[in-house]
Amino acid sequence: MQNWTDIYYTSRDGLRLYGRHYPSPGSTRRPVVCLPGLTRNSRDFHDLATQLALPDRSGRDVYAVDYRGRGRSEHDPDWKNYSILVELNDVLDFMAMRGLDRAAVIGSSRGGLIAMLMGVLRPNAMGAVVLNDIGPFVSWQALSDLKGMLTRRAARFEDLAAVEAWLREVCAEFGPLADHHWQHVARHSVEALPEGGYAPAWDPAIVSSLRLGGNSQGIDFGSDFLFGVDLWPVWNAVRCPTLVLRGERSTVLPAATAERMRTSGPCARVVELAGIGHAPWLMSEDQIALVRDFLLAPDSEVAM
Repeated sequence: MQNWTDIYYTSRDGLRLYGRHYPSPGSTRRPVVCLPGLTRNSRDFHDLATQLALPDRSGRDVYAVDYRGRGRSEHDPDWKNYSILVELNDVLDFMAMRGLDRAAVIGSSRGGLIAMLMGVLRPNAMGAVVLNDIGPFVSWQALSDLKGMLTRRAARFEDLAAVEAWLREVCAEFGPLADHHWQHVARHSVEALPEGGYAPAWDPAIVSSLRLGGNSQGIDFGSDFLFGVDLWPVWNAVRCPTLVLRGERSTVLPAATAERMRTSGPCARVVELAGIGHAPWLMSEDQIALVRDFLLAPDSEVAM
């Protein structure tokens, strides 16, 4: 039985965007907003959301979004709008529409970059944050490797078994999953084609928004061309309780960056997940428990 509500809304430039709501009726706890990775979508958070929105005293409302060009959201005809700041505005508009203030934001990879910027540009929107294998510095090489993986995407799959086999190969670094979780990820990573078969559920033009060159760092937020990410000033301005989850084998969030995050800015609690690269799925019971327990801490809760 479906335990969420589908939400469609219109972006300020007219795109039809998608989100979903896992309700916890009567909850007075801080709501959660889940932000996926670069080409991922809201369905990645289904198991986590289901466990956070339990109908008991620990439960809370959970929302998850599909950025433009991903999942059930409309593709943008201009690939330059696949930018962090445009996506941040879409998320903030969604939160304003739903009346979500001081929310706990869970950001995986790109979602974590959006969350950090939210903490500075709209500080009242975020009251706690979980960053899933992402920090304020990402090297040019790590981004180059990511772009290389995306450009090797398959254009079409014959069936869901082929999708699952492909994901098990390219996403092996995300960590082990139970078979039913791989089947869930496969089913919600693609869309059916009218002529048969399946295609990835994200606009291939997203790759065009990743323009890599040289070894310089920084983001030109006018065009959002990525040359390596250096957001330490943004990180140092974040003030809410923060949990950082790091995959032990991650090259996107190196150990040295995670250690600096522990002692600067919001002085995050950092937890390293053994044997996992970028980025943990947040589907296993132990990973869900880390998030749930952090959000239940008194300094992460809405004042009663």
